[in-house]
Amino acid sequence: MPFTRFLRSLLLFIYFIVYTIPYATACFIAFPFLNADRRYWMAVGWCRSTVFVVRWLNGIRYRIEGAENLPQGPAVLLSKHQSAWETLAFPAIMPRPLCYVFKRELLYVPFFGWALGMLKMVHIDRKEGKYAFASVVRQGRKRMSEGAWVIMFPEGTRTKVGAQGKYKTGGARFAIDSGAPVVPIAHNAGRVWPRNSFIKYPGTVTVSIGKPIASAGLTPDELNTRVEAWIEAEMRRIDPNAYSDAGDANGAGLRAGKPAGARTASDRADPARS
Repeated sequence: MPFTRFLRSLLLFIYFIVYTIPYATACFIAFPFLNADRRYWMAVGWCRSTVFVVRWLNGIRYRIEGAENLPQGPAVLLSKHQSAWETLAFPAIMPRPLCYVFKRELLYVPFFGWALGMLKMVHIDRKEGKYAFASVVRQGRKRMSEGAWVIMFPEGTRTKVGAQGKYKTGGARFAIDSGAPVVPIAHNAGRVWPRNSFIKYPGTVTVSIGKPIASAGLTPDELNTRVEAWIEAEMRRIDPNAYSDAGDANGAGLRAGKPAGARTASDRADPARS
């Protein structure tokens, strides 16, 4: 079994090289002739193909809970961040274009950065200092007016299974300044695609989408606390063994890829009550 997983993970790595290069080339040829919306969905074609491949090759499936909570209008999605899976899968499974927030320096990475520049994402220019956030709000509002949802990972970096990172207030500040509600998202993708791991594990990722949290009348800290409380409570519902096995807040002793336990019967937490 370990060798089979290694082999399948190796084949996935080969797929990324063999498929991504010609697909990216096709995008660069076509993008100048397409509007921003068509560019986005062409790029998402790669994400959808990859979601299909990891299901067929590595046995990684997903299910969505709470899809009815996604609003019809503008929204800021704030998600748990455990894996590379959610970064590439969310554009494929969400019904609207997603607008990621990233460092401006990435625009200068050959091919990858150039594609980001043509996809009208939101970039942060740290050289702007105190004006950087105002630029993010301006870009984000424009993207949302065009029909996109802005998505951020408040922990900032991928956390290991069972761990809880420090939730930064940038996403909450953006939601308040833009007037958009926040949609919290929890998932356990780290079980099947652990951070910094070459090996991928078969299993089903549960993506749980919470009810929108209105940003009006809240401070960034208050909104951020509600988001964090809902996501972390939901993480313990969808992946209870990760936290009961951890023994502490940092998830010590967990082994990446260990199958998640049975789901509890507890109700999903309501962010409005957090």
